[in-house]
This record gives sequence, structure tokens and C-alpha cells, in this order.
Amino acid sequence: MNVISGVFLPQPERVAIVTGGTDGIGYSTARYLAKLGMRVVIAGNNEGKAEEVVRKIKEETLNDKVEFLYCDLASMRSIRQFVQKFKMKKIPLHVLVNNAGVMMVPQRSTEDGFEEHFGVNYLGHFLLTNLLLDTLQESGTPGRGARVVTVSSATHYVGELNLDDLQSSISYSAHGAYAQSKLALVFFTYHLQALLTAKGSPVTANVADPGVVNTDLYKHIFWGTRLIMKLLGWWIYKTPDEGAWTSVVAAVAPALEGRGGRYLYNEKETQSLAVTYDQDLQRQLWARSCQLTGIPDVTQEAFWG
Repeated sequence: MNVISGVFLPQPERVAIVTGGTDGIGYSTARYLAKLGMRVVIAGNNEGKAEEVVRKIKEETLNDKVEFLYCDLASMRSIRQFVQKFKMKKIPLHVLVNNAGVMMVPQRSTEDGFEEHFGVNYLGHFLLTNLLLDTLQESGTPGRGARVVTVSSATHYVGELNLDDLQSSISYSAHGAYAQSKLALVFFTYHLQALLTAKGSPVTANVADPGVVNTDLYKHIFWGTRLIMKLLGWWIYKTPDEGAWTSVVAAVAPALEGRGGRYLYNEKETQSLAVTYDQDLQRQLWARSCQLTGIPDVTQEAFWG
């Protein structure tokens, strides 16, 4: 990799959006990218924390090009407003990090009536990416492409994609719903890359698996598990900084230039769950997602003109 002393070369001309950048892995990812001189837009719903986070990152990185734009992934209306505000800035977009998420929450629905894990973790990012795709494509150039980095989880290996019950309404399990949302993100990334390749687009899409990271996402899990995390966390779990590194590598590593459709864990390419490579399932989920978010499905046009 083209690095100097383990640090990537500065990229002051690049622009990145990081969802969920006020906390945990997202915060660490935003800070790393800001250190490289990138203009970083943090997309999140934690307005109360935003000002302090932006100030802190600017101070630590000596980079003034860091800002917060409100985006609630539980609301398609909010996502569309965010995209509108971003596009009004008339700036390019070179890196989109789909990082935000909820984990093991009780059964509840988003503003649009979707099960929360599926609606926030998956559908919110599905819509956001599709609405920003034109800007990403305009910003990427051959040999210096734009990148979509989507954060999934090893939990996807135990997930099941139930196309007849994507909202987990028949039998709700917080773990099952979370795993399905993370599995859906892998299917999404692979189909997105297939569409991009078919169009000869200067954009790549990869999955980043951060490993098991000690963040606030675990607040909804069983108290006994939380206690074990508190006692042994330093030994078992990665810090948010360590967890963010795979996302950073996916976002900037020269070795990944022009290479998409990969599942990255510990900065290395590995195999995701076998079923995620099923192109028919990829297409089915994509088509259903287009229906749910109200956007056109360009699959047929991309592959068969």
C-alpha cells in the first residue's frame, strides 16, 4: 500500500460523508479522514453532540473543513432533505461511509413504518447511497474513483434474509433483525458494484467489517453481557479507533483503487456468507428495496440496456 510510516498520504482535495460520525466507529472514521485533510461532512441525528464533536475534530486534526449536517436515517424525508442540502453546496463527493446503525433495539418502527434495524441500518443507507450516486459518479475519475464504504458486521454470518418478512413482524428477535440488516448491507454492496461495473462507473462499493468494537451500540444487550464487556472489554474488544481502521482503508487505500465488491475484515479481503454471492437474491432484495424507498430500479437497464 502507498503509505508513509503507516499513515496514508494527505488527500486535501477529497470530500467524504460519514454517517453516524458523532459517536463510536463513525467518530473515529471521520477524525481519521479529517487528519488526511479531507473535507468531512458528518451526517447524523445527534444535534446536541454535533457542535462539540466538530470542534474537537477540527482542533485535533488542524482541519477546518469539518461540518455536521442533520440526517435521520429513520426518516426517508430527512434523508432526502440531507441530500438536497448537501447538493446545494455544489461540492464533489469522493467517499461515502455508510456507518451509522442501531443494534439489538426493542421491536419498534421508523417514521416510515419499517422495523428499526432494517429501516435505519439498511434501507436508510440504501436510499442515501442511491440519491448520492450521481454526485459520486461525477466526482470520480478513471484511476481516481469515488468510493462507497458500507459497514456491516460478522453478525451477518448468522443472519437470514427473509424476503417474505423483511420487517421481522412474524417472529421478532432483536438479534435476528440486527443480523438480517447487516446481511442485507452485504447483498446491497455486491449488487451495487455489479451495477457500477456494468455502467463502467468510476465508483466502487466495498463492505467493511470492523470486528467486535466496544461502543454505545451495546446499551440494549443483556446486562450480564454488558458486565463481562466492562470487565474484559480491554482484552476482547477493539477500541472505536481500531474498529474504524478497516473503513479508513476501504475509503483511501491505493491498493483498492478500482476494486469493488469486496468484504474487508482486519483490512484484508475475506469471504462473506456464501449466500450473499447469490445474484438472484441480490436482485430480488434490490428490487424490493427500490419499491420500499420509492426509487426506480435500474438493474434491467444497466445489464441489458
